[in-house]
This record gives sequence, structure tokens and C-alpha cells, in this order.
Amino acid sequence: MLAMNYRGPYRVRADNNKPDPVIEHPGDAIVRVTRACICGSDLHLYHGLVPDTRVGHTFGHEFIGVVEEVGSAVQKLKVGDRVLVPFNVFCGSCYFCKHELYGNCHNTNAQATAVGAIYGYSHTAGGYDGGQAEYVRVPMADVGPMVIPDDIHDDDAVLLTDALPTGYQAAEMGDIKEGDTVVVFGAGPVGIFAAKSAWLMGAGRVIVVDEVEYRLEFVQRYAQCEVVNFKEVKDMALHIKKMTDWMGADVCIDAVGCEAAGNTMQTITGVYTMMQAGSATVLHWCINSVRKGGNVSIVGVYGPTFNAVPIGNALNKGLTLRMNQASVRRHLPRLIEHIRAGRIDPKAIITHRVPLEEVADAYHIFSSKLDNCIKTVLIPPRANEVRAVKASVNSGNGASIATN
Repeated sequence: MLAMNYRGPYRVRADNNKPDPVIEHPGDAIVRVTRACICGSDLHLYHGLVPDTRVGHTFGHEFIGVVEEVGSAVQKLKVGDRVLVPFNVFCGSCYFCKHELYGNCHNTNAQATAVGAIYGYSHTAGGYDGGQAEYVRVPMADVGPMVIPDDIHDDDAVLLTDALPTGYQAAEMGDIKEGDTVVVFGAGPVGIFAAKSAWLMGAGRVIVVDEVEYRLEFVQRYAQCEVVNFKEVKDMALHIKKMTDWMGADVCIDAVGCEAAGNTMQTITGVYTMMQAGSATVLHWCINSVRKGGNVSIVGVYGPTFNAVPIGNALNKGLTLRMNQASVRRHLPRLIEHIRAGRIDPKAIITHRVPLEEVADAYHIFSSKLDNCIKTVLIPPRANEVRAVKASVNSGNGASIATN
């Protein structure tokens, strides 16, 4: 099959010789991918910043598709179902899954004790191949995937697999109260959705900080917020305090993570020499810009080792810090309700649709922030095939797929 193939930092290609996935467990399903996104956290892999990212791996944790085959134990999906697949690979039965902490599943990632499993990420997240391919194996298919309602557009559905739920959870973890001032660092897709979600949770003022002018213009239109270009600011914490009557923001959200610009020493130690697990610039800005007793929400991705963080300032200010991988499945009913009500239009952030065959160019455009790129969707060559499901000629217990 055709699939994205990682060859090393800044090197990806479209590979026509990747073996098709097969059912490995009775609870598996095989999904024919119809949409797959490039996520900002895929760029951390692309840039070589995440440990144990192996040559030959296929990225992609944001994807939707059509069920092609199901294992003998799968009961909730059938061949032909149009499904969205949350980026978390989770079992649904461990302590953490029972508490809806699907990003912390205890049974799906033997490679780490901190993070659960994630499609198409490094082997520290389980080593599962991702959805930037024609087909993908989906383990525990009765638990993770959701059949897409008929009234939800494919382009909206693919953004429900990660970007929108992550932005929504970023706002939720901020424990926003009515009238709060919320500062979102990062105007990528997750930051854009965090800003939009902050309004849904009652914020009275939303400010987004970034350095790329076209992204600031986009989020200002999309999320009706104030914007700050940090390249024009000498001291971020001081600037935010000036904007908030010297109190600081009620909530600060880190939607950037380990490649944050804005501080030369952080960039050198966190990105170029990897002496710490990424640049902690935005963590400093959040902790120092939020008011005393305020909340800091972190959804930006950092590595598994240490970061130089001003934890003493957080202690002395009495801050609440909350962070996690998004528990996508938990948010889906509410987010679908918001989409149906017209409160949020996820697909409006998609700026580029690129054939999977051109995945190398797509990564370059997104990584280099060319052509006013906000969100890229990859379209596999078989995405638009029309398929019909027919009963098995045997006992009627199974199904097969025939191309119309």
C-alpha cells in the first residue's frame, strides 16, 4: 500500500511498498483511510526531537476512514462503517480508562509508564503505525472508533480525532469561570480551537500569542480574539500584566510545546542541543503571566525527560497546573453537539488538501509555515472509492467488500 515513510529528521517520503496491515487480534479492525491530517506534534517527530522515532515508521494520529475488515470479536463495527478514530489507543477496561483518562491507558503501551499509546507516534508511545497511509490497523475496535453521524462532514470528523478535542480540553483544564481573561500561547490548530473553546466556557476576554502574522490574522478572524505578536514584545509577562490591570491573566494555556521560540537559551538547550526535553519558553510565560491563584493548562507536547521550569514561581503564586493528553472519546458527544448547533466550524481551519503521494511536500509546507498554511489534510488515492457491502455467500455471519 501507499504510506508515509519516515527516513530520519526532515526526511519523509511516500512509499508504495509498505505491507498492507492485517488482523492481528480478534478485536482489530482494518480501516481504509479517507482523510489524514498532519499535526503540529508530528513536526516534533519530523524534526527529530522525540526519542525512539524509528526509520520506516508511518506517522499520523488524526485520521478517519471506512471499515474494510473486522476481527471475529468485534461487535460494534461492521464493514462499510464510516468511522473517526481518536488518536489515543486505549483498552477501555483499565483503571484509567474507567475514569475516562484514555490518554493514560495502562494496557496499550508497553514502552512507557507515563504516556498511553498513540497512533503514528514514536515507539515511546507504543509504536503503532499511523493513518498517513491507505490502510491502518485499529486495535480494540469496539472501544476507540466512533461511527460518524451522517450529518457530520468528513472534514469536521477528521478534526474531531485530535485537534478540536485537544483544544477543547485545554480550555476545560483551565477551569475557566464566567468573565475570565484567558491567554492562549500558540496560534496553530490546537491554539485556535482552545481560543474558540474558551468563549464556549464563559471567558470574558481571550488573547492569543504567536509570532507568525498570518496565523495571528487567522485566529483573530476565526476566534474573535485579541492577538499579540511576541516578536514585538520585550517581556511577555510584563506585557500581559499591562494588558490585565497588572493582575495577570486568570488562565494561561500552553498550546505550543517543545519547539517554542522566543528565548534563545531555551531554544539552544531544548531544541539544538537537547539538554532538556524541549524549549520551555511558553511554560515560563504561562507561569509568570498568570495571576496569583490562577490556572495553567498545558497541552503542548514535551519530551519524556526533564525541563527547566520555574516551579518555585508556581508554588509562591499558588498556581494550579493541569496537563494531559486529550481524552478524545470523552469529548465527542459535546463537540458534535457544538458543531450541529453552529457554535464551531472545525473544517474552516483547513487550508491545504494534499494527495498522500505528495506527503514530503506537505510536511515541508506545514513545517516551514509556507503559503499561509494552518492545517493540512492528506487525501489517500483510494479515499473516494465507492464501496458496497454485501452479505457473505457462506453462512451470512460475515461481510465482504466489492468495489462498485
